[in-house]
Amino acid sequence: MTTRRKILAFALTLPLSLALAPGQTPQAQSAPSASAVAPSAMYEVRSFGAKGDGTTVDSDAINKAIDAAAAAGGGTVHLSAGRYLSFSIRLKSHVALWIDVGAVLVAADPAKNGGHYDSPEPNPHDLYQDFGHSHWQNSLIWGIDVEDVAILGLGLIDGSHGLTRSGPGARLSRGAGGRPVSMGPAPATPQDPDAARRRMEGLGNKAIALKRARNVTLKDFSVLNGGHFALLATGVDNLTIDNLKVDTNRDGFDIDACRNVRISNSYVNSPNDDAIVLKTSYALGEAKPTEDVTITNCHVSGFDIGTMLDGTYKTTQRNAPDRDGATGRIKLGTESNGAFRNITVSNCVFDRSRGFALESVDGSVLEDITVTNLTMRDVTNSPLFLRLGARLRGPEGTTVGALRRVVISNITAYNAEPKFASIISGIPGHPIEDVTISNVRILYRGGGTAEDAARTPEEREETYPEPSMFGTVPAYGLFVRHARGLTLRDIVVGTMTADARPPIVLHDVQNLRLDHVEAARPAGVPFAVFRDIADLTVRDSSGVADLRLDQGDSGTIPR
Repeated sequence: MTTRRKILAFALTLPLSLALAPGQTPQAQSAPSASAVAPSAMYEVRSFGAKGDGTTVDSDAINKAIDAAAAAGGGTVHLSAGRYLSFSIRLKSHVALWIDVGAVLVAADPAKNGGHYDSPEPNPHDLYQDFGHSHWQNSLIWGIDVEDVAILGLGLIDGSHGLTRSGPGARLSRGAGGRPVSMGPAPATPQDPDAARRRMEGLGNKAIALKRARNVTLKDFSVLNGGHFALLATGVDNLTIDNLKVDTNRDGFDIDACRNVRISNSYVNSPNDDAIVLKTSYALGEAKPTEDVTITNCHVSGFDIGTMLDGTYKTTQRNAPDRDGATGRIKLGTESNGAFRNITVSNCVFDRSRGFALESVDGSVLEDITVTNLTMRDVTNSPLFLRLGARLRGPEGTTVGALRRVVISNITAYNAEPKFASIISGIPGHPIEDVTISNVRILYRGGGTAEDAARTPEEREETYPEPSMFGTVPAYGLFVRHARGLTLRDIVVGTMTADARPPIVLHDVQNLRLDHVEAARPAGVPFAVFRDIADLTVRDSSGVADLRLDQGDSGTIPR
């Protein structure tokens, strides 16, 4: 049965109190009692007083429809064509919100529309992540402790005028222990720990927020300017995201401490922040994992905001606020208190965005990851960035985690930013382990100098992880530091203009296999520069004679 037929079938089951007689306007109807509506009925919000005229605030009517559906055991709340100005909408279990073709759910402006969003609820566990990650009720649509819910339809959620993209960072500790060392020194002037919450009172900074939910489906709708997060899902089990189009001013999807997640067939344009990001923060008061996740058949990008949805794909915005090119990528991290396990990313396109990133910096064990079939164009930083660090923004006693058992294959990247190469970087005493990268083609823009080739980047163990943290790296293709068990097979790297840096630089790497690695380079530039290398095998690679090094060694190839 088609979607339209399903809607008609629902309509046929409605009691007369919800049906529209010929010539009758929705406003003329009175809101029915919950007992008058059968389970699984369609609840038309206009029947509960919504106007859909773009000037009347309709959130009370929409919430009444949701309450009626929930009281009756479940049903679908329907927004037909129109513009529905709204503050916070509260999801209930066993209720679907259907935003139909031609319907726009518009986030209201507290300063202009005479209302406010629900207050950010207190969270005693908000020390280790930003304010936006720590609260859910201050959103256009939110659900906490709900099950069997859905947001569906081919309509639009528009936060352009009513949602803020701002939010304070992690707060100071009130109790013993003070500020974590990894967060740097405390400000010289003491701050009121509740000041952040007061500043956000009445504001909405997320389009959709879900906390401790189960069996959630988000399908077919679009989001424009979703605030700090178009979607924040924290502690959600069995989450399906399919065929969404998100064109937003900060993060697209933030999937935090979730299990059994399927993200597919979605477009996320987010030039100022990450497009699809998996996290494991401490927002629930424990280090819960994100596990059993598939991301497939998605497109992420960093075009001007709004130009993905309108089809113009403009490129006038050159940089994200952190000045490192447009963002728009797929990433695991930065918030990384809990584990990341059993995650697959496949068949995705990156367009005018940063590359793919794996980051464990807050004690997380990040393991058993498969990444395959990615195509990238106009990459604004490292096409591949794997970082194990020691920011350790977590409870006292948090230790460095692990990044291991990663398989990356079938990657094509064109016109990549030349400063950063691809980076695999652990820290001293904590190597990245058991990584296999195969069948990769990357063409960088080039232009690196001999001075760049002589650089030794600082370790920066406690720094926020981003490829730009190291400055220009001494390799144009791949910079590896502190790794064990690395296999590079069928790799081709080159530059669009001459680059004086070697293609590959390796520091403190053990058990390394280079098999059929092709790397363009000017005459006199070595294929690889290495220091403190043990158990290195090179075969069938770029005009280099096969070789084997069994002990720690330093030098260049050719030697």
